[in-house]
Amino acid sequence: MHYFETIAEMGHEQVVFCHDKASGYRGIIAIHDTTLGPALGGCRFWNYASEEAAVVDALRLSRGMTYKNAVAGLNLGGGKSVIIGDNTTTNREMLFRAHGRFVDSLGGRYVTAEDVGTTVEDMDFVHMETKHVTGIGSKSGDPSSVTAHGVFRAIQASACQKWGSDSLDGRTIAIQGLGHVGYYLAKELHAAGATLVVTDIDAGRIKRVVDEMGATAVALDDIYRAKADIFTPCALGGVINDETIPQLSVEIVAGAANNQLLEDRHGDALEARGILYAPDYVANAGGVINVYSELTGWSRERSLRKADEIYQTVLSVFRLAKDTGLPTYKAADRVAEQRIHAVRGMIKTWPQYPNKES
Repeated sequence: MHYFETIAEMGHEQVVFCHDKASGYRGIIAIHDTTLGPALGGCRFWNYASEEAAVVDALRLSRGMTYKNAVAGLNLGGGKSVIIGDNTTTNREMLFRAHGRFVDSLGGRYVTAEDVGTTVEDMDFVHMETKHVTGIGSKSGDPSSVTAHGVFRAIQASACQKWGSDSLDGRTIAIQGLGHVGYYLAKELHAAGATLVVTDIDAGRIKRVVDEMGATAVALDDIYRAKADIFTPCALGGVINDETIPQLSVEIVAGAANNQLLEDRHGDALEARGILYAPDYVANAGGVINVYSELTGWSRERSLRKADEIYQTVLSVFRLAKDTGLPTYKAADRVAEQRIHAVRGMIKTWPQYPNKES
């Protein structure tokens, strides 16, 4: 992998490789763009197949955070960090304190938070070493419920666009992944009258949703073939690809997972099949809204009201796509880029710019 060529092509400002011998910590911090503010993005703890796979994940996720934060109207840039290793380990304090020290060394350019494989308790360990962390237990805590509510609103907006009504009563929704976000989302969808078809790698999670909400469980690979109106990916990314797209019988794809399209061209493939795609980083922005509230001092209620705005944001992306003939994933990118370019082009009035002594 040609690292400098790759980060230049993807537009990254900085990528930091970090190692702490005592704790066994191996981490990567990727800062994509800080035009709108400090780069905020979660810390993913995953047992990657290779170091290159970890780098690619950090780069893709951090770029996605730039667009997510911009579209959500937040004064934040995009970043992400990954820790390479077994996320089931119980020896977490020194590992995450090491992560906190490396985050702190960046002087506020990057703010970390919870993500796949990490917990609120892990962020409390990070907080022992740096103030540049959100989602700690004493403040905003687990963002899953706010993330789920934003995705629920994105699904409603998608239904309104596709069928002329945002009612989900009687609709069948196939949910892939029943972790924190997937579970909270399933509860909202069930309450809205939807019929659920679900799968997860954890049998206990499946049983919980089947028992509580009357969902139908299917095998992992069968979720793509499920007879449903909406497919809702809430696990890892790359699930919309050459193999899965031909299996889909749904009319909408809208979910919480990051980087759902394995490649951009798969967004075009959905468009060609007449499947409406709610761009993932627009739909799942509730989580970053929740942690942003910690930086700004917003109440929980204010965070939920901001997450409600995802409904209108998704509709605005669909309108732009229709007006321009762009697929929805490109329309979302254009909305984000317009905001970034507008802020980047603003005249700097204070402090004196450029800040040079005469």
